[in-house]
Formats: sequence, C-alpha cells, structure tokens
Amino acid sequence: MSYTFNGASIDYTQTKTIEIADFPIRSNYVWGPMASIFNNQLKDQYANHTKLQQVRRNGDLKIEGEITRYEQRNKSVSAEGTSAQVELTMTVNVRFTNNKKHSDDFERQFSASQSYDSNLSLNSVQEELVTQMVKDICDQIFNATVANW
Repeated sequence: MSYTFNGASIDYTQTKTIEIADFPIRSNYVWGPMASIFNNQLKDQYANHTKLQQVRRNGDLKIEGEITRYEQRNKSVSAEGTSAQVELTMTVNVRFTNNKKHSDDFERQFSASQSYDSNLSLNSVQEELVTQMVKDICDQIFNATVANW
C-alpha cells in the first residue's frame, strides 16, 4: 500500500490505470466552457496526485458521469428588499468503478456553491466562480475515489 501526503491511498501493485470519461453537461442552464474546465481539472487532479496511468478504456479504476445541475438563486436580501447576494451551484453525478475491488464502486452526487454580489453580472464573475467550484468538486471526487482513509 502506498500513502502520499496528498491523501491518496492506492495499492500500485494492484491498481495501475485509471479511465476518466468526459462528463457531458445535462443541466438546463449551461455555460459553454464549464465542461472543458471540469474535464481538464478532473484529469489533471489524478495526473498530478497519483502514479496512475490514464487510459481510454479498461482502466483498473473508472470515473464517469455528467454535470447535472448549474443554477443560480438569490441567497440574501438587502434592506431595500432586493437581492444582495446570488449563489451559483454546480452538481456533478459520478459513477465510480474499481475493477480490482468492486465493493468500492459507487454512484454519488458532488456539489459546490459560490456566492457573488448581485450588483455584479454573472458574466463578469462566472469563470472565476466555476473554476473554484470545479476545484472543490474535483477534490471531493478525488477524496471519495482514492483517499480511502
């Protein structure tokens, strides 16, 4: 068993490869670059923090799913009765298969939210907020799949 400071606990004698499928957007509201930001970050997370070789098919580990929710809602109201803050939320459905130990398999949703001042337009903050939410969700997925503490 190999333990590293990033939290991954992978037996590299048994588990050598990982297959990470591109996650399509299946939410009603869509921001074009969101899928590529998410897919690149997820693959980079495993490339940078494990020794697993990424393969296109038949991986020892397999991660697939879809972006199922991307929405904004009023989070707080000002004294004047108007929206003061808006919360942006992203949810990803993940199916994880461990072909070496199927008892670790799961299907689960991971979410992250970021808030912004309602005086700002979504277009002006969207890239930064999506990048932060993607990082948070990818950390959650990484911890759920290979940080079996």
